[in-house]
Amino acid sequence: MSAQDTIRQTVTENDVVLFMKGTKMAPQCGFSQRVAGVLNYMQIEYRDVNVLADEEIRQGIKEYSDWPTIPQLYVKGEFVGGCDIVTEMTLSGELDTLLEQSGVSFDKAAADKIREANG
Repeated sequence: MSAQDTIRQTVTENDVVLFMKGTKMAPQCGFSQRVAGVLNYMQIEYRDVNVLADEEIRQGIKEYSDWPTIPQLYVKGEFVGGCDIVTEMTLSGELDTLLEQSGVSFDKAAADKIREANG
């Protein structure tokens, strides 16, 4: 199976996927840590893919999304964005809306706390 096939299968078989450097419990870069921190804090169930463990996946995800940086968040097979976009969406409430519309459960009170702390 090619890297593209593996990526396509991963994002279609999991409601929420984060391609990141490291893992959800041990991020290995600040940007990955920020996005994983938001997802973990909001109690979103997601699949983490450590791009540092596979060079083909690391390069392949950039081609798949036509997005040059990592981390990359996918919800219901759709590319959402990287660290800056996820941060903006969290603070504006757009991420809540996307998750609700996608049928992905999350802790709404935790999302509100993030906004309060950064408001």
